[in-house]
Amino acid sequence: MILTGVLLHCTFTVIQLYNMFFKLTPTTGQPLYLQLMQQIRHAAETGALRDGDQLPGIRTLAEELVVSPNTVAKAYSELEHEGLLELRPGSGAFVCVKRRTRSLADRVQVARHRIRDLVEGLREEGLLDEEIRRAFEAELLYPAEIARK
Repeated sequence: MILTGVLLHCTFTVIQLYNMFFKLTPTTGQPLYLQLMQQIRHAAETGALRDGDQLPGIRTLAEELVVSPNTVAKAYSELEHEGLLELRPGSGAFVCVKRRTRSLADRVQVARHRIRDLVEGLREEGLLDEEIRRAFEAELLYPAEIARK
């Protein structure tokens, strides 16, 4: 079976698929099918899902996520419309990574290598991981251009 681990919690469900976790949170106010779409899209963009990978069947994933099969079907259908999935009747849903998605996955991988090098350098300078994390978060929330104004 493709699913390799399941963790259930009162307010959300997490499903591990390949190296990807699906986490649907009903309390956010965002429709569950949109949450699932975003997470599948993100997995394809970052390379966690690769071209040709098969996703679990609609009923299987719906049972694991404890949602209606219609929720999974709608997410799969929308992703097929976007060109990210190919739905094959009787066979399942397969990832179809476009050039743009591959390009983004490549850029994300390069960025992660650059970040890894930067983090290693900051550690060598004596910064703790929590200090590094806060510096990244501060920069993402308040970029230098805004801070200078």
